[in-house]
Amino acid sequence: MAGLAGRLDLLERTVNGQPGLVAVNGGQVLTVYAFDIDESRIRCIWAMRNPDKRRSWSS
Repeated sequence: MAGLAGRLDLLERTVNGQPGLVAVNGGQVLTVYAFDIDESRIRCIWAMRNPDKRRSWSS
């Protein structure tokens, strides 16, 4: 079953002014993550999977 999965790349990006990641599979953006950092600790993680709201990240 693992052979059916595509390659998932995590790209470090700034997302809405916050540190973030963009998950890409086969050139298609799947999820955009933003991290709220406070004193070197992650306080909150936002994940956006809705294609209409992440249009600017699409290739």
